[in-house]
Amino acid sequence: MGVSVDEFLKMLKELPEVEQSDGGDWVSLRVHGKGFGYLWEKTETVGLKSTIEEQLALVAERPEVFEIQFTAGRFGWVVVHLSGIEADELFELVTEAWCLTAPKQLVDAHEAAR
Repeated sequence: MGVSVDEFLKMLKELPEVEQSDGGDWVSLRVHGKGFGYLWEKTETVGLKSTIEEQLALVAERPEVFEIQFTAGRFGWVVVHLSGIEADELFELVTEAWCLTAPKQLVDAHEAAR
């Protein structure tokens, strides 16, 4: 169990138009200039955009893997400890974060291609 930083970065290539930018201690993840995630390589954690309901459910279910990062409007950001998550579940969460952020046309095209 667990996902490496390199495996996580490979997952991002499955999603169209993901932009990465170095923030010093973290890597910011964006689509069309809007943020959907962060990667902290040193701590092997990822922060992902989610709904507040999803954020609360994940943290309540497995607090050793997920923690509340912050909330902004109708979104709840969750920290994921890469060592405690399976690749398929992480990819699902990353895809959801991307879908919450990407333009509708891009999401529709991505879903149609899958």
